[in-house]
Amino acid sequence: MKSNSLNRLVGQPARGSLIVSAVLMATSACVHAQTSVEPGTHQVTRAEVRQELKELAAVGYRPVPNDLYYPDDIQAAEQRLAAKHQTGQDALTGGNPIAQTKRAP
Repeated sequence: MKSNSLNRLVGQPARGSLIVSAVLMATSACVHAQTSVEPGTHQVTRAEVRQELKELAAVGYRPVPNDLYYPDDIQAAEQRLAAKHQTGQDALTGGNPIAQTKRAP
């Protein structure tokens, strides 16, 4: 008699755990760790991020832990970098705004 009641006590939690495990496995299969990239968008690579950090450092951005001026300092560096890129683009096109636009096929 004691062994019968002991089996019931042990069996109940084990069945409950099995059910909970099955439900968790079924729901976790539907969850993605990362969202998939939409067609037509570009996922940034590690090399591109490193290159951007080098360019930002070249225009004076220095990342500092607990920066009191964040995000103002990085935004200012991004503006300086955009101006630098625009200057380079102007040098390639001779400053001609028409040369910068693409012609329709």
